Amino acid sequence: MPWTWRLVDPDGTERPAAESFPNQSDAESWLGENWRRLAESGVGATSLYEDDTLVYGPMPLSEE
Repeated sequence: MPWTWRLVDPDGTERPAAESFPNQSDAESWLGENWRRLAESGVGATSLYEDDTLVYGPMPLSEE
C-alpha cells in the first residue's frame, strides 16, 4: 500500500501529493529532508496517509 503526504496551503487548498512511498519510514524521511522547502513554497500543513487512511496529521510546517 502506498504512503503519501497530503499537502495543504494555509487557506485549506490541497496540493497534489509530491510522491508516494513504499513504507512509512521512507515517507517520514522524505518529509524530514523536505519540510523547510515545502514551508518556503507556501505549504502550511501536511498529513500522512496509507492509501486513503489518515495515519496522522495535519501537522503544521512552521518552525514555531
